[in-house]
Amino acid sequence: MSVIGGEISVIEKWSPVMAIVGANIAVGSVNALVKKALDGGVNHMVIGAYRNVISAIILAPLAYFLERKTRPKITLRLMIDHFISGLLGASLSQFFYMLGLLYTSATVSGAFLSMLPAITFTLSLMLRLESIRSLKTKPGMLKVMGTFICIGGAMLLTLYKGPQIANFHSHPEALHHHNNNNDQDKAKKWILGCIYAIMGTTFLSLWMLFQGTLNIKYPCKYTSICLMSIFASFQCALLSMYKKRDAQDWVIEDRFVILVIAYAGIVGQAMTTVATSWSIKKVGAVFASTFGPVILISATLFDFLILHTPLYLGSIIGSVAAIMGLYVFLWGKNKEIEVHATLCPPIQNEDKNNNNNSDGSRLSV
Repeated sequence: MSVIGGEISVIEKWSPVMAIVGANIAVGSVNALVKKALDGGVNHMVIGAYRNVISAIILAPLAYFLERKTRPKITLRLMIDHFISGLLGASLSQFFYMLGLLYTSATVSGAFLSMLPAITFTLSLMLRLESIRSLKTKPGMLKVMGTFICIGGAMLLTLYKGPQIANFHSHPEALHHHNNNNDQDKAKKWILGCIYAIMGTTFLSLWMLFQGTLNIKYPCKYTSICLMSIFASFQCALLSMYKKRDAQDWVIEDRFVILVIAYAGIVGQAMTTVATSWSIKKVGAVFASTFGPVILISATLFDFLILHTPLYLGSIIGSVAAIMGLYVFLWGKNKEIEVHATLCPPIQNEDKNNNNNSDGSRLSV
């Protein structure tokens, strides 16, 4: 029995970690596949709309069966909140992020996505959700330092592409013939793509801050994500008309693109959202966010080894700098949590005693 109990405890300990790592690997692979589909000329918001429709279809049964007894009544205010949630977290974030993906690579876009905790911290300071006084403490200084390193990595990714260091499909003859105008156009698109990727990640950060308050108002995560996906599918459909209004954009005949959309909707949107939400509930958002660079590693390996996309020196150096900054930031965040834990031991002990007492003793308190 003790062996079985030990096995169960190990499973309980590592299952959230495996879930968040698996979710981040899936997100990285989705980014690489979507990049390949976008290079084929598909309207990126058509992919976004179909992706959210599939997500809503997958999550609707889960929301109905798992939360039907605990689901609060949907009010007009909650509908507006979920509309805003879809606009920030799925529509505008995908609109800019996938434009950045189109103009750069899955590696670069993944690097900006791994900066999410630092960008969220910066926005929380701007919106005064984070105390300015905390910046004078050691954890606060570490978070600021990590944020600046992340910003430095982002600037390096944006302004320095560097030489190509590896490409499966490089031919010596092709490397000697370059069109200067074409190179300048690619450089402009690269910088523009990095700006778009930053904007997409910023909207995702705003969604995380907004979702924090929405989760308190409406704690049913499956229903909430389903509603967000429904609103986002219509919003993405409207945003798809920014370039051209052609009904043919919605008729997808390429089997590869169809598979990418299905994979992005089922795995990249619905399953990863559920896995991430469950992992955050088990181990906390800070610990879960430390696995963000897995997205970057997954996208890079998938992009390079399977899709044979070339790697550039600037992308690697900038990505390493971004990851270093991220972990300095998370180090400061962890120190901050330790400080709060040491300041409030009586409350923790009281809660522990209350959990061990019977129902009668709780009533007496």
